[in-house]
Amino acid sequence: MNFSQRDKKYNWHPYTQHKTAADFPAITKGKDALLWDENGKEYVDAIASWWVNPFGHSNTVIAEAIYKQLTTLEHVLFGGFTHDKAVELSEKLIAILPSNQQKIFYSDNGSTAVEVALKGALQFFYNKGNKRTKIIAFEDAFHGDTFGAMAASGISFYTQAFQGSLLEVVRVPIPTPGNEENAVQILKEYLETNEFAAFIFEPLVLGAAGMVMYQPDVLDKMIALCKQNNVFTIADEVMTGFGKTGKTFATDYLQNKPDMMCLSKALTGGTIPMAITTFTQEIFDGFYDDDVNKALFHGHTFTANPTGCAAALASIDLLQTNEMQDNIQRVNQSHLAFQSKIKNHPKVKTTRVLGVIFALEVKTENAETYYGTMRTKLYNFFIENGVILRPVGNIIYILPPYIITENQLQKVYQTIENALQIV
Repeated sequence: MNFSQRDKKYNWHPYTQHKTAADFPAITKGKDALLWDENGKEYVDAIASWWVNPFGHSNTVIAEAIYKQLTTLEHVLFGGFTHDKAVELSEKLIAILPSNQQKIFYSDNGSTAVEVALKGALQFFYNKGNKRTKIIAFEDAFHGDTFGAMAASGISFYTQAFQGSLLEVVRVPIPTPGNEENAVQILKEYLETNEFAAFIFEPLVLGAAGMVMYQPDVLDKMIALCKQNNVFTIADEVMTGFGKTGKTFATDYLQNKPDMMCLSKALTGGTIPMAITTFTQEIFDGFYDDDVNKALFHGHTFTANPTGCAAALASIDLLQTNEMQDNIQRVNQSHLAFQSKIKNHPKVKTTRVLGVIFALEVKTENAETYYGTMRTKLYNFFIENGVILRPVGNIIYILPPYIITENQLQKVYQTIENALQIV
């Protein structure tokens, strides 16, 4: 019995209806932008394994940093202790983050980074004797699967089983081109009620919504309104962070900076689970008190894990090399060329590109659900043809490792063109 068959006996996979799911390919090896299954079949990893792996699989620079750290100090508790790698990583991050970010809080994954930010916003006002219990978020947002992150997320089938058990969150339309004024006005009306602790958003690109994009200038307006009304802003950069949009962070496109940022995924180059929530000094000072009960009582067993910190340090060093920055620009130019070629295809409704992110919306006669028939048909076609892409409904997107070769990119593009013939 092979691994794929043995997997079904015990493993419960994410976002999977196991009654209807086929056997999964069992991946046994990866190098750069390629993966191989137990039968030797080769796949181009065109989504960087859920957006985490910008420098390629089995990256030797990160592997060596991890090995060195494992033979020095694999882990130490961060409650009541610190260590050199956490200090070094915090210093390196502060140097590249927006200048208003002054404090680093470590956790485990994107969802927990969001939880920390939401708790920070809510407790800040509680500590000040001005309790606020509501959050503002975009329609169709996705911020994670823990309870606070679920509440902030707007994709209903992820959260509908838990309605009534979540934080109170109101929705603002995504300020896509043509809808900016409406979105800003709705946000303004909410803010004037003085009921909200924070506005959380995915800056410039909503990933799980289908790589929906909007412009920096409208987000600048929204952040400015929040500042005027004493409402904190939280930039969820779990997907967009570390080069995906062409800049280190999507918030680097903004004039007005958020009060908090959530980081994970590419933070460690796709090697070790780790997340970070960053804060302004003002927010940290809202917990700095003689009263111990005003501390932020949140933590994880593997908070600031030294091995993860070592991986993150190596990952940031790689990102900052001229070679990697050139790769980001190369992928962007290839995406733009493919966009010019494919945008007038009779089965293509829209296309969009930002940094290494490419998205294409397939024309449909009927509304297509997130995990609907078209999505399943496309996904299976891509896997059969050795390309890992995970369409969102009728949206096909590419978000590859930065080191993907031109030949590999062309295979991805050609496979997408071929897929359009079957829908």
